[in-house]
Amino acid sequence: MNLDQYLPVLLFILVGVAVGVIPQVLGWVFSSAMGVRKPDAQKNSPYECGFEAFEDARMKFDVRYYLVAILFILFDLEIAFLFPWAVALKDIGIVGFWSMMLFLGILVVGFIYEWKKGALDWE
Repeated sequence: MNLDQYLPVLLFILVGVAVGVIPQVLGWVFSSAMGVRKPDAQKNSPYECGFEAFEDARMKFDVRYYLVAILFILFDLEIAFLFPWAVALKDIGIVGFWSMMLFLGILVVGFIYEWKKGALDWE
């Protein structure tokens, strides 16, 4: 067994740990060196999506949050499939072209649904 084969894996792990740890250490060093920490209840309270963190877990959410999530997935899927399709368009031919047009048509139906439900009209 040759240990030279494991050197890239070891370097990958070390770089990954360094990327995760070094910014945290630098933030801790700079924050303690540059100023005085004054934590209070407002700063230490968790904040999520405009809701109070310590309310009833069974409270109803506004449907707009779900519609925005659907909208994100809609455009995320579109971009994730559109770039590889554009690169390989010459190789996949007319069948690939019309398959993507069908996919984009389905996405347009989803977009129209979002529009009619008012997900784009944020108050």
